[in-house]
Amino acid sequence: MRVKGYLYIAAAAMLWGMLGPFSRLALSEGLQPMEIAFWRATLAWGFFAAHAAATRTLRMSVRDFPMTALFALVGVTAFYGSYQIAIRAGGAAMAAVLLYTAPAWVCVIARFTFKERFTRPKILALAFTLIGVACVAGGGGSIQVTWSGVLFGLTAGFCYSLYYIIGKYFSDKYTAPNLFLYMLPMGAITLLPWVEFSHKSPTAWTALFCIAALCTYAAYFLYYIGLKHLEASRAAITATIEPVVAAVVAFFWWGESFGLTAYAGSALILSSVLLIIRDRDAGD
Repeated sequence: MRVKGYLYIAAAAMLWGMLGPFSRLALSEGLQPMEIAFWRATLAWGFFAAHAAATRTLRMSVRDFPMTALFALVGVTAFYGSYQIAIRAGGAAMAAVLLYTAPAWVCVIARFTFKERFTRPKILALAFTLIGVACVAGGGGSIQVTWSGVLFGLTAGFCYSLYYIIGKYFSDKYTAPNLFLYMLPMGAITLLPWVEFSHKSPTAWTALFCIAALCTYAAYFLYYIGLKHLEASRAAITATIEPVVAAVVAFFWWGESFGLTAYAGSALILSSVLLIIRDRDAGD
């Protein structure tokens, strides 16, 4: 059963890792980042809605709508949008690596919101993250690193970290399809003011469909199945192959490559993730 869990989580991580390369394909077809984010939310909503309908998990308490709206603003509008901008500005590999600063953000936020103490592994992980980001920002290789790419990559990481913080509020109340049934349309609507719609070729529609169906719906679906067979900490460690997949695919598909310093920084960021997960696991 544990082997099955690892396979599900690894499959989910590989699909998440394809998000950047597929987004680059959509960008190359003339789409703007915010339009890609909009269609990701809108098309993925159709899959989650069908899933929620099939499992009869359609209801949500009216009292939870304000928190859902906040979650949609941060977890869909800001997260999807900033991640697409980071991909355009710095490439798929860099965006995926900076996304994994999320656990470090969780440590900082949890210190002030839940009064969780800073342990030595957490402090070391935060130091690794800071040094790693500085190394990645140093660039090198074929990737033209821009400050906007780094800034929006870190913003995406911060927004992603709030999935853990705000997600605690919903974890015992709703399934993922039930929650995304309401979150995604709210996020898509708040993206609209920044969207410039353009003509879409069949290739662009294919990229958007893959982003929504594979990198969003299917990835979450496989991840949550995997959690039924595997402990959360082991699942989180396995999921760190996501930026590795993104970097490998981006290298062969788009010719993206880091310099030696940026590769070292990427390793530090991923090492910080492992430190935080192991520290949390030891604390439990």
